[in-house]
Amino acid sequence: MRSQERHHDAGAYALGVLDEVDAFRFEDHLMECPQCAAQVTEFGPPTRQLMLYREATPRVVHPFAGPGPRLLDRLLGEVAARHRARRRRVLYAVAASVVVALAGPALVMLSAGGDEREAVQVTATDERSGVWAQVTVEDEAWGSNVRLQVKDGAGPRDCRLIVIGRDGSERTVTNWMVPHHDARPTEVQGGTDLHADQILRYEIRSTDGEQLVTLKAP
Repeated sequence: MRSQERHHDAGAYALGVLDEVDAFRFEDHLMECPQCAAQVTEFGPPTRQLMLYREATPRVVHPFAGPGPRLLDRLLGEVAARHRARRRRVLYAVAASVVVALAGPALVMLSAGGDEREAVQVTATDERSGVWAQVTVEDEAWGSNVRLQVKDGAGPRDCRLIVIGRDGSERTVTNWMVPHHDARPTEVQGGTDLHADQILRYEIRSTDGEQLVTLKAP
């Protein structure tokens, strides 16, 4: 399969619907494609939402219920068509459409009692690297939704956002490529299973290990 066709497998891989052979081939492709790596990371929050739904599925829903090929095609098509739109709104809308298609009224049972929490925002600039970053964190039932805005005029280079837990653990939230000498703000989004009050700090690092900026959690 051509590399361009492999790009379309990112959503299916994140949702776990590729067969073993295609998943193995996509993982080889993933090692050399930052674009697909970023897309797989973006599918993290809705995938976790679906896992939570599966664990809480009432018995009235057939245990083998799953998204069919046409539903998956619509899911991937919507993400691709609106890739530059506000990612949080798109991804949660897609996740919600899958749940509604599977269970309908069961969604009301699962969402009852949920509460909205205020977003936490931190900003920092590193004097040595010149990188400016702003992290906005929204607490969710499964962990935290993380939105990053970053200005870095020293590209091109591949970067990633790391969260450091208060227990010393590290999670990679998302990754992206900084264009060549482009200081315009870049916005990316990802998720972590840590809640906001479990996070000690956020670090932006290049893929070769250089620490570009650190943001301390409030």
